[in-house]
Amino acid sequence: MTRIGTSSLDILPLSLGGNVFGWTADRDASFEILDAFVAGGGDFIDTADAYSAWVPGNAGGESETIIGEWLASRRPEGVVVATKVSQHPDYKGLAGPNVRAAAEASLTRLGVDTIDLYYAHFDDASVPLAETVQAFGDLVADGIVRHTAVSNYTADRIREWIRLADELGVPRPVAIQPHYNLVHRGAVEDSIVPVAEEFGMGLVPYYALASGFLTGKYRSTDAAGQSSPRAGGAAKYATTQGIEIVDALEGIGRAHGVSIAATALGWLRAQPTVAAPIASASQVGQVADLLDGARVELTADELAELDRVSSWTPATA
Repeated sequence: MTRIGTSSLDILPLSLGGNVFGWTADRDASFEILDAFVAGGGDFIDTADAYSAWVPGNAGGESETIIGEWLASRRPEGVVVATKVSQHPDYKGLAGPNVRAAAEASLTRLGVDTIDLYYAHFDDASVPLAETVQAFGDLVADGIVRHTAVSNYTADRIREWIRLADELGVPRPVAIQPHYNLVHRGAVEDSIVPVAEEFGMGLVPYYALASGFLTGKYRSTDAAGQSSPRAGGAAKYATTQGIEIVDALEGIGRAHGVSIAATALGWLRAQPTVAAPIASASQVGQVADLLDGARVELTADELAELDRVSSWTPATA
């Protein structure tokens, strides 16, 4: 088990992404995926109030609703649920009253008494940060939220949030959710990881499998021609270096008897401050690979090889 930063949340080090629920996985498929995840030892689910408002006919909140119905049906013990605020069409931004209203709406959709981990999904420069920090602190004080977190924030803004939290006497955020994987390393390792290390925060990276590229499904530069909601996103990684990374993952994974995806998740788990990568499954058959990624232990030499093939140039001081 792994603890998320300075929180009281102990989890298997993998978060099941709920972005596909109500999108590429309908209610029945989502229930099957959630059942398989928990049966395999998974206990950390990530969603957001905006998922999946981008789908024609959806209004936002579909993922939370499906997760809530599943929780009510299965009543699993010890499952940690994280959700986010700022992007739902009816609850845009991070003004104090909006944060409160959005949290209460998420609570209703999820059917829980308390949200375990609540993220500011995207920074909102139109609202004084102190107002947002106070609003998040009030949610904790009122028992609506157990722990707070930030997603897609710059290092400077995270430091400012922490300074304000201390000044206002409210809890600091315990986690950061950045875009981080083997083909997208530089910015996170250069600026976000040092903040997490300084303040004892846990990283919960999204796009852990680079929109599916790090599953090995897109092994050539013609990935853009494949028709799926994610193929276009994966295509941009199908460079010479990207394919070399996938080849290295395949060889290392073979030595452990696990997939390319599981090996990529294993590398990410081994990085400083990472608590749990987020990965989603649109079919129940994909869940076992994700769970392998929570348990495979790569050797120092294997981690060094993946670092080498995915190398980037750090920013100079």
